[in-house]
Amino acid sequence: MKKLSLVILLFIGFSGSIKAQKVFSVDYSSQANIKVFVVKYESQCDLKVYKVKYESQAGNNDGKWFFTDYASQAKKKIYFVDYESQADLKIYFVDYESQAGWKNTSKKSLLY
Repeated sequence: MKKLSLVILLFIGFSGSIKAQKVFSVDYSSQANIKVFVVKYESQCDLKVYKVKYESQAGNNDGKWFFTDYASQAKKKIYFVDYESQADLKIYFVDYESQAGWKNTSKKSLLY
């Protein structure tokens, strides 16, 4: 019984960490963990992002983002900047889930 309880606790802990890409868009840059700029062309981005409809579909730092309703629900708070030079991360929104992913893996640590 103790082993089963331990396995369940480990599973719950692991499944909670999978939903790493729950994000909230804040109103001020001072509130953000990361400043993000949306580029016009895929070739300019660090990360290709696919917006998922449900929290359970949020990825494990693989570009599948779920936008939460409240800041307290999010893993990361982001602020959309007006200029590329202000950004920590450049993203491009894709139309299909299979297109999501990192192009510049050196920036991957920003979302952990």
